[in-house]
Amino acid sequence: APAPATAKGSGPAAGVADARAAAAAAADLDALHAAIRAFEGCALKRGARSTVIADGDPAARVMVIGEAPGRDEDRVGKPFVGRSGELLDRMLAAVGLSRTAADPAAAAYVTNVVYWRPLENRRPSGDEVAMLTPFLERHVELARPEVLLLAGATPAQALLGTELGITRLRGSWRRWRGLPVLPTFHPAYLLRQPLKKREVWADLLALRAALDGEEIPA
Repeated sequence: APAPATAKGSGPAAGVADARAAAAAAADLDALHAAIRAFEGCALKRGARSTVIADGDPAARVMVIGEAPGRDEDRVGKPFVGRSGELLDRMLAAVGLSRTAADPAAAAYVTNVVYWRPLENRRPSGDEVAMLTPFLERHVELARPEVLLLAGATPAQALLGTELGITRLRGSWRRWRGLPVLPTFHPAYLLRQPLKKREVWADLLALRAALDGEEIPA
């Protein structure tokens, strides 16, 4: 269904403008989360049970960004739960990180590009991603992580402005406004393709090395 009319007009372009204005007006994470919950420009919100924003310590050194909530996330109201969330937690634990850690140095902060579950767990459309990217960008600016771990093609393409698939992007350090960014496979993909776990393990080791002070390629 098309997005409902917003204060500045209607359709995807108006939704992007409204999201950009709302995100820019948020002075801190609480204000940003409130702005996301109040945003009516994305039609996905009408079919979702929950607005799923973030989990973990916002002061963490590492921010993990996925695609969109699934059935379990929509039910619980948190990103990365269910089987894919359990796998993500094991992946992070393997390199000494946890979204429940009390110490920000060992913590992880997790979110998604899209905050409402697409019906049938489909991939978000380009218009939906573009509409919500201003919130994501402001989210990163306010959380101020040291490193971004991008799980899947959608966050990588949204932030890096590329059409390359995740198979070509993963494992290579990138920069977003000077911030080190490491794309890797999404845990849900690894559940379908377990042989790819070896490649993700290499990515996680690179993440750990960067956190331990190893120079990140320019």
